Amino acid sequence: MIPDRRLAALHRLAGQAAAHLGMDLAIRFWDGSTVPLGSHWSGDLAVAVNAPAALTRLLRRPRLNTVVELVAEGALAIEGGTLLDLAARRAGAPGGTRGLWRALDKPALVRALLPFAFGPGKPGSAGHAYAGAQAARPERGRDDRALVQFHYDLSNEFYALFLDPEMVYSCAYFPHWEAGIEEAQRAKLEMICRKLRLRSRERMLDIGCGWGGLVCHAALHHGVTAHGVTLSQAQHDAAVAKVRRLGLEDRVTIELRDFRALDGEAFDKIASIGMFEHVGLANRDAYFGQIRRLLRPRGIYLHHAITRPMKRTEREFRKKRPEYAAVVDYVFPGSELDHIGGTIDGLERNGFEVHDVEGWREHYARTTRLWTERLYANREAAEREVGAAKVRLWLLYLAGVSLGFERGTIGIFQTVATRRARGASGMPPTRADLYA
Repeated sequence: MIPDRRLAALHRLAGQAAAHLGMDLAIRFWDGSTVPLGSHWSGDLAVAVNAPAALTRLLRRPRLNTVVELVAEGALAIEGGTLLDLAARRAGAPGGTRGLWRALDKPALVRALLPFAFGPGKPGSAGHAYAGAQAARPERGRDDRALVQFHYDLSNEFYALFLDPEMVYSCAYFPHWEAGIEEAQRAKLEMICRKLRLRSRERMLDIGCGWGGLVCHAALHHGVTAHGVTLSQAQHDAAVAKVRRLGLEDRVTIELRDFRALDGEAFDKIASIGMFEHVGLANRDAYFGQIRRLLRPRGIYLHHAITRPMKRTEREFRKKRPEYAAVVDYVFPGSELDHIGGTIDGLERNGFEVHDVEGWREHYARTTRLWTERLYANREAAEREVGAAKVRLWLLYLAGVSLGFERGTIGIFQTVATRRARGASGMPPTRADLYA
């Protein structure tokens, strides 16, 4: 009888919320009962509370990490869609969530939730966050290879389920918003090559080369000799196989190596596409200093990195919001996002002349939305590759960052710079050729 009384109280509480929200959404409880959160529920999208312990754990530890763990375990779930669908339903609700707290009967809220505070609420697993150390600097024990491999060495087949055929895992560039991910990623690779002003027989370096998409495109279409480095064993092996398959062994080399260990003759052009996020802000100067050493005078460097908007002070900027901290712990351990001013400062302080800065925020919102949709459509195959918990986390992550890009809480910029030298920069007087 107790579970029935508890559920009845939750049903009444959900009914109160429904009167205010008016959402095309429902809550489904562990016994299969469903309470619509509005008078016109379509019957397709619901938030499922699949175990009483989910409420217990949320009451005892009301933090975002608790929600993330519950989603990974399946104790909380979005049925019939993703976080993107949930956000769209919330945005379309006449009442919205604002003012909900004032609308609820507080004594009824306490009566409904209090019994769950004393129930069993132990996690169903050891947790899904990165368990290793996330030191700020290499000299303090930062293991960049372990941090990178936690993210990238899941399974090449897993990534193939939502990426384009060339396995390009960074912001696409949409010639028009109706373009598919394949067209947009090809356009991105070509735009990078144009911005680098690649010429036949030049030596190009791609730091964090992923599955080899950029180095192969640059060699095939611009005649360069390209070298890519990565810390991911899975990416390295797939990229080497791709180079061999395309017959590019004489023009493209892939190395499993930390870019900090590179030395020798300078490169004409260097690209860093979606790699700087892994560096850590404490290592910003060392990073740009190494790139300068690897680049010939007046050589071009293209810096492509996700950012966060600057706050009033650097100290305030360094504080991590809960959703940002969750991404770091569960998906990108050791990562930090710069603000665009910090990137410009770092480049200029380390001997670069900055020429162009272009914001691609809406392009990444579209990219991650398409990735989310593709992964959701292939979720059963993805679960066979990496397990259900990891797929749930990644759907939450991809949809969450897509919403962040749409709303402007995170951004992304491509910055073009040259290694500073006296005299002419060698850059053209306009950028008309980039967009012709």
